[in-house]
Amino acid sequence: MQSVSLPIPGATAVPCESLRLLDDPQEWSSFSRPAGSGAASWESSVIIEGMHCAACALTLERALLAVPGVASAQVSAASHRARVIWSAERVQPSGWIQAIKKAGYQALPANDAFASERRRRESRQALWRWLVAGLCMMQVMMYALPAYVARPGDMTPDAAGLLRWASWVLTLPVMLFSCGPFFASALRDVLHRRISMDLPVALGIAVTFAVSSMGTFDAAGIFGREVYFDSLTMFVFFLLTGRWLELRLRDRTAGALEALMNRLPDSVQRRCPDGRFERVAVRRLIAGDVVRVLPGESFPADGVLTQGQTLADEALLTGESRPVPRCAGERVMAGSHNLSAAVQMRVEHTGEGTRFAQIVALMQSASLDKPALARLADRIARPFLVAVLLAAAGACLFWWPRDPGHALMVAVAVLIVTCPCALSLATPAAMLAAAGALARRGVLVRRLQALETLAGIDTVVFDKTGTLTSDAMVLCATRTRDGVSEAWALGMAGALAQHSLHPVSRALVAAGLAHAQIGEWVADSVDEVAGRGLSGPVRRGAGAAAAWLRLGSASFCGVQVPAVQALHACLSDGLGWLATFELTEAVRPDAQAMLQALRADGIDVCLLSGDTPLAVARLAARVGIEQARGGCSPSDKLAFLREAQQRGRKVAMVGDGLNDGPVLAGAHASFAVGQAVPLAQAQADFVVMGDRLEPVAQTLRLARRTMRVVRQNLAWAAIYNAVCIPLAVLGWLPAWLAGLGMALSSLIVVLNALRLSSDPKPLKAS
Repeated sequence: MQSVSLPIPGATAVPCESLRLLDDPQEWSSFSRPAGSGAASWESSVIIEGMHCAACALTLERALLAVPGVASAQVSAASHRARVIWSAERVQPSGWIQAIKKAGYQALPANDAFASERRRRESRQALWRWLVAGLCMMQVMMYALPAYVARPGDMTPDAAGLLRWASWVLTLPVMLFSCGPFFASALRDVLHRRISMDLPVALGIAVTFAVSSMGTFDAAGIFGREVYFDSLTMFVFFLLTGRWLELRLRDRTAGALEALMNRLPDSVQRRCPDGRFERVAVRRLIAGDVVRVLPGESFPADGVLTQGQTLADEALLTGESRPVPRCAGERVMAGSHNLSAAVQMRVEHTGEGTRFAQIVALMQSASLDKPALARLADRIARPFLVAVLLAAAGACLFWWPRDPGHALMVAVAVLIVTCPCALSLATPAAMLAAAGALARRGVLVRRLQALETLAGIDTVVFDKTGTLTSDAMVLCATRTRDGVSEAWALGMAGALAQHSLHPVSRALVAAGLAHAQIGEWVADSVDEVAGRGLSGPVRRGAGAAAAWLRLGSASFCGVQVPAVQALHACLSDGLGWLATFELTEAVRPDAQAMLQALRADGIDVCLLSGDTPLAVARLAARVGIEQARGGCSPSDKLAFLREAQQRGRKVAMVGDGLNDGPVLAGAHASFAVGQAVPLAQAQADFVVMGDRLEPVAQTLRLARRTMRVVRQNLAWAAIYNAVCIPLAVLGWLPAWLAGLGMALSSLIVVLNALRLSSDPKPLKAS
């Protein structure tokens, strides 16, 4: 497939003919996927370049929604991504991409092969602008120092003028190069008759330079008393420092998503009919192909290993930090890394059908989601900017009769210090950092809004089968015929069970291995009757006489046993009943620690299951849950949930997603756990990718931390503006200090949010 790169700032414009290549339906799958049931509806993901604030996001959303055929548009100022849902019957991709271009921004497909190179180029340019501003700032301050320390008569007018001219010359690179992004963004806003956060900044810079230049050219004029080149270069340096650090922090988040999206290789070795291997593009793979994956490569599709054994790194897919052994007959996932040896695999699912593609889709969706607090900040950003411009004009008019030069610098300080960047970043920066940390732990956030809801949860309801318990079974009791020891019974049963993959058979094999008995018993020519049991000759050691044994249900073994409530398997020989093995579902290893952590956080825990009341009661007793109810249908679970909500409880539901759809959708927040969850159809807010339950409690704790950080960020933004705006209006805040305050306010918000990106601490069972 040909990669189509859209125009970027500073690059040669791509002709419309190249842009229209994206109108080829064969290209749509590279950056789009079908949306909903209608074949004509598509959802596309693009990266936006040239935007800096929430006002830019709102402008882009309005421009996209104005295009006929665009049904929905979401633009994230934090991740610089846009999600567009459009109808192929009414508009083509080039149509709505042109709307983005006409609004003054550039767009490129989210999985464009050159996206990372563009980000690196943008980062290098930002670094060069920052370095030029810093170098010129130091030189200008050196020339400005004599004016601050000299006493009257120490410096001649000619010397003072020379220092001013030197400062003016050194300020030119800052204006022409370092300030380029501010002026370009402001000019775009003026041409499109709108306001963004760069407009006040550009006005402040331009006014300061104009006032200082007039003071340099005409020292006897009304602006000749003082020049402000040192303040100008200083606050440009501070602004660029904040912008560059924000860019690096944003790239860290975008890089995490891109690292996941780029896990698939470009090509792979596919086996030909004659047995040789040829390298083909991954997109040409189909179900049934056999491919060879070398050490260091990623698995290109979901499939089953047919030859070889290796270690697979599935950290980004399941949250499992340690490599997982995989051998012939076991499944591997697209996007996981082959670490140790060359293996062959048979492809089962490719493209959108892989779990990898579903994970990427969920992460893209989450990165574009806007929580309620973020939407509120976006809505007030534009009116706030209008108020900033009016406040600056009012301050200038108030001070003008006394000192025109000072009046203009007061207006500049107001323009600079009141930029609402911190307010706009307060919520999305924190929630995106939290979502990134959860993704590294194997928890995918489908809706960022759910983090806000989850922070207020006081009750968690668990499903039993597949949630608190795993697919495996464990032996809990053994009864044997007189004269037959438990170890002998396990050894004989294990010899038969080794020939089956049934969960009961695997449990008996594990129990026999624990008693070191399986190696002493041998079973040959074992027959399996699906759903009933196993039969075959079993002997103890080579040369010993063999006895014909049956393992399975009581009817299959031809015996009668006392009624038992637990799941059981029988073992019989020619004389009749030999043993009964009672089994139960295996509780997930970390379930106990997770439940204790929830209770320690003041959260009530309930257990609802469709299993028998006795089985549910037994499991509840094992894990320490007091509120448990069995025999529940999905409608019963939903009724329980509604009743709790009517009592004012904030309820989260944790289920396996297979039959808990209604209750997962009805809860305030919900988790789907287990490898078998169909990600694209899950109703849950959070999807736990691995087999562990520990991330449930960690997510709850991180949600509470996230909302604390959001409140801290909003409080900081409010206090900063409440303190600095009056100081600027009164003329007590110089322009350079206003620039420093603006940069620090945004930087503090982002750094505070970055604390959430650290991995959560493991839970400790008490």
